[in-house]
Amino acid sequence: MPIANPVIVGSGLLTDQERNIRKLIETGAGAVVTKTIHPSPPAGLAERILRLPVGMLNSTTYSKRSVAHWLGVLRSFADDGLPVIASIHADSPAELAVLAAEVRSTGCRALELGISCLNEESGLPDDNADRVYSYTSEVRARTSLPVSVKLAIGEGLEDRVRAAIAGGADAVTLSDTISGAAVAPESGELELGGVYGYSGPGIKPLVLAAIWRLRRHRFTLPIMGVGGIASGRDVADYLQVGADATQVYTALHTDMYTTLDRIVTEAAAITALPQVALT
Repeated sequence: MPIANPVIVGSGLLTDQERNIRKLIETGAGAVVTKTIHPSPPAGLAERILRLPVGMLNSTTYSKRSVAHWLGVLRSFADDGLPVIASIHADSPAELAVLAAEVRSTGCRALELGISCLNEESGLPDDNADRVYSYTSEVRARTSLPVSVKLAIGEGLEDRVRAAIAGGADAVTLSDTISGAAVAPESGELELGGVYGYSGPGIKPLVLAAIWRLRRHRFTLPIMGVGGIASGRDVADYLQVGADATQVYTALHTDMYTTLDRIVTEAAAITALPQVALT
């Protein structure tokens, strides 16, 4: 899947609408990852975001739009030749494989497995290598599309990356959000009612270190670096430590299109952004 530049818009609330995705591509995104498509997203969860001085907490999970809706949208993107990556997840590896095959039938050209979201009510206490392998291998058995597995940094990362590779992944996306919390000064209670996903500038040094270690330990598969990108300098830093492409998301919650245009322009001025292939 060739892309014009390695600045990709990551999965989230901002990529839950067709018009947003189209305009993000028009603005200069090398590609856009959809909000995670799920055949039976959890019901009754309050999905909110909390802006922090150094990023954002969010309690969001998966798109509430139906699979049928997304299949139609993905066909439209494919017909227009747009570089869109479908983020997908399901309650079991077998269900995810079925969904992957349905997405493949639309002409969509790449998948990201959003299997590491920690905002589900039960969380992901067993997000281990066996789980990563199960989801990845089931999807690989049903499709030949390029697949990137989105993982969170942290304990056992190298084992989880190895499991993704063993399962047939073409790439990994690092990092999903990490656990975070904020205290409401008025009540002393946790904002959003608990511990949820943190993203923003604070995660960038941790993800840079994780990617650097993977490259130092001779992991050669493509990596999309995610976390705290708010400038062209951030993009260049990720490429410097070994990422093949980057994803920007949290910064786009302020002046979405203007911010994206600035980041792409700044990155191009710092370093020649090559056309890359996520295959």
